[in-house]
Amino acid sequence: MHSTLPLGHARVTCVMGTGAMGTLCATILAQGSYRVRLWGRRPEHIAALAAQRENLRYLPGLHLPESIELTTSAETALRQCGLIICAVPAQHIRAVMGQFRAVIPADVPIASVAKGIENQTLLRPTEIITEVLGARPVVAISGPCIAGELACVLPTTLVAASTDETLTALIQTMFTTTYLRIYRNADLRGVELAAAMKNVVAIAAGILDGLQAGTNAKAALLTRGLVEITRLGVLLGAQVETFSGLAGLGDLVTTCFAAQGRNRTLGEHIGRGLSPSAALQGMTGVVEGLPTTKSVMDLARRQRVEMPITECLHAVLFEGKKPREGIADLMSRQPRHERDRCV
Repeated sequence: MHSTLPLGHARVTCVMGTGAMGTLCATILAQGSYRVRLWGRRPEHIAALAAQRENLRYLPGLHLPESIELTTSAETALRQCGLIICAVPAQHIRAVMGQFRAVIPADVPIASVAKGIENQTLLRPTEIITEVLGARPVVAISGPCIAGELACVLPTTLVAASTDETLTALIQTMFTTTYLRIYRNADLRGVELAAAMKNVVAIAAGILDGLQAGTNAKAALLTRGLVEITRLGVLLGAQVETFSGLAGLGDLVTTCFAAQGRNRTLGEHIGRGLSPSAALQGMTGVVEGLPTTKSVMDLARRQRVEMPITECLHAVLFEGKKPREGIADLMSRQPRHERDRCV
């Protein structure tokens, strides 16, 4: 399905999810004079946002413009809605969209900023959306984006990916600011796969940080990690060029080096000796790379492709392997040509 009409400033954009990205998207659009409603499932959190006009839990320091309407009601959120921004973690999209199913018009396009792959079904965020709601225009927004930096008006570039050129052009227009530049891309599959799989590599990068393994090791991990996710992505129908772009290499570098990145931080705690379950305690927000590691391993097995870094991380996260044992296993693998298609 293709979108046919521009949103304009008269209709409402509904942002679903009050985490860092949801708050950030709502603020950017409101600052651009678009009508915005921000929906959240927890009444106490919505009440706090309304009273403080600041998301102290996920994005402290960013003022929510007074024009942003806050609600826990699906019916209210979608009144006069012309666009939905889905800022719900990938593993929760199905439940939230199911809640909204009866009140979302069939022709309203949905933009996803989630970065993950659903466990069991192995679906990407926009695939979950269309499976629950039926065919409709969808777009993924991704790229190197630390929400806290963008909230401080530090410059970055993102990509809007869809097979619907009208929709990507609309997103490009709505989100472009003096500090945010949006590129268009037709490879929706590749952008979503790159966005999800880079979080897996980021956890591994954090483990190296926790072990103080050095810059050389981290550079090697990023390079070979990119090879792995590109190989699997292409087998799944993505375009190889996407993985060297903003949603691939750009987001990978950012996520692996940003001190505030949740996936890298989880890995760092594990590298310092905590178990995965202990490392999760006290962390704010969802660590998308943790469940996505399971999904990526399932996809790799389905495609019969070797992904040694992902396999090693999976063993550390879910099978009790010690990080140093994992590194030893990776370093002792059979020597190969760098451009070997297998591993």
